[in-house]
Amino acid sequence: MDTNEKSGNVIDWQVLKRLFSFMMPYKGKFTTLLALTSLVAILGPARPYLIQVTLDKYVAHGDYNGLVRMTAIIIGLLLVQTAVTYSHTYLSGWLGQTMIRDIRIKLYKHLLNLRLKFFDNTPIGRLVTRNVSDVETLADVFSQGVAAMVTDILQLVIIFCIMLYTDWRLTLVCLSTLPIMIICTYIFKEKVKKSFNNVRNAVAALNSFVQEHLTGMNVVQIFNKEDREYNKFAKINEGHRDANLRSVLYYSIYFPVAEVISASGLALLVWYGAEGVIDERISVGVMVSFIMYISMFFRPIRMIGDRFNTLQMGVVSASRIFKLLDNTDNIPDDGDLAVKDFKGLVEFENVHFAYNEPEYVLKNISFTAQPGQTLALVGATGAGKSSVINLLTRFYDIQKGKISIDGHDVRKYALHDLRRHIGVVLQDVFLFSDTIRGNITLGNPDITDEQVRRAAELVGANRFIERMPDGYDHPVMERGANLSVGQRQLISFVRAMVYDPKIIILDEATSSVDTETEEMIQEAINRLMHGRTAIVIAHRLGTIQNADRIIVLDKGEIKESGGHEELLRLDGYYSRLHRMQYKETL
Repeated sequence: MDTNEKSGNVIDWQVLKRLFSFMMPYKGKFTTLLALTSLVAILGPARPYLIQVTLDKYVAHGDYNGLVRMTAIIIGLLLVQTAVTYSHTYLSGWLGQTMIRDIRIKLYKHLLNLRLKFFDNTPIGRLVTRNVSDVETLADVFSQGVAAMVTDILQLVIIFCIMLYTDWRLTLVCLSTLPIMIICTYIFKEKVKKSFNNVRNAVAALNSFVQEHLTGMNVVQIFNKEDREYNKFAKINEGHRDANLRSVLYYSIYFPVAEVISASGLALLVWYGAEGVIDERISVGVMVSFIMYISMFFRPIRMIGDRFNTLQMGVVSASRIFKLLDNTDNIPDDGDLAVKDFKGLVEFENVHFAYNEPEYVLKNISFTAQPGQTLALVGATGAGKSSVINLLTRFYDIQKGKISIDGHDVRKYALHDLRRHIGVVLQDVFLFSDTIRGNITLGNPDITDEQVRRAAELVGANRFIERMPDGYDHPVMERGANLSVGQRQLISFVRAMVYDPKIIILDEATSSVDTETEEMIQEAINRLMHGRTAIVIAHRLGTIQNADRIIVLDKGEIKESGGHEELLRLDGYYSRLHRMQYKETL
């Protein structure tokens, strides 16, 4: 996605049509809104006309009873107009907010199913902008854009027709300034459109910068980059301010100019109309109604440029959102194989995989992990160990070869079923702003408190959890900031175990904890391995010495395979790693 996306010169009607497809579930209310729009457009010009009739037919002839009747009618019209305007404003707002709710839900659900590769290549701040700011802009399309523009245009047509019918000469005189108003409105629309686009890009840049640097605040502070990052933020923020100030400048120029043009039309009306009243060519009622008409006529013209920009910016935001919704880079979930008795037999057959072809990070990988067997993967950073895990859980799909569980290709399983039977504990633990219990169950109502406690006791996490002020209901700050690294790791281990998975994956799961905690986890692992397939990635070779099989990876290829003692006797890659860790001499 390009941060500096342009707004274009005209409205993309295909995007607008697609946007209005979200209105279909509410077409009854939308039809009602259209009816209310017509009523608002009709009721506004009706009042000056009634005042004209009152002055010319009743006041001019001293008809007091007629005056009372017309006054009652005008008051009744005002009450009806108030009710209709309220209903129109509320319904347009309701439709706008309901539709953006539906769009935001659809967008977020779509994001949940995209491949991890998409998130690897897309700044999170930009996605936040799409899901929050851009979606929010769409509300204005309905509440201040389309509905308001239709009302304004209808009202302009009705007023113009009434004025022409009443006195065409007077109409031409008072609307002689209209071409100047149209030119000024067009210039204003173009200037504000450009400034709005700059504001949107500035907001996206701010979101991306703030999200990235708050997440990496420890790096900023460790390397004493506070002043430098502050200056960067100040520069981006200044750009945001300048973009907004430019739009404010255009507004501050346009509206006074528009007011002067409108007043000039009124002045011409008074000049020509007063002479007509004196010569009795124009009635007082017509003169008064025209003063009201010209005010009502120029007001929507002053607003129409702003409303058009609102509509256009909404369409630009919609096109960005639809571009994201049209991204089909998701994991195909068309498997329908039912999991009846998941045993945990894992097989990799001649697997080739690349995050970006043709740069393969795994080349011709083949191995088998029997049910209940512990398989360890070792190797230098970048050897491809974590990629094996990403493929087994289908975070990514392979280019060549086959990965199967219990003899079936993993792509034949429904993703939900596949991942429900695989427990994963990663080195970088992510905890949400929730309670300890919420981070363990992740909101799954089928997991009971007893299952949570049993899993915690099995791992040994209950010792620190029960010492917390609120126990399992103790609040966890974002990313577990109020917990130690070891406590976060233990919670993630409980989170994996509570689902009673048949396959356990430990990706450097003990590398960030102290020796005591590591021994506690290792003890729990040893108890949990029975009846489960375990795939362990570890840099500390001491934690995998009891593995049934150890696979040594280097540059995406299997270099050695066997048990701990067997690999030591080979005196190869694994043996060298072992000696380096234990500081043995060659």
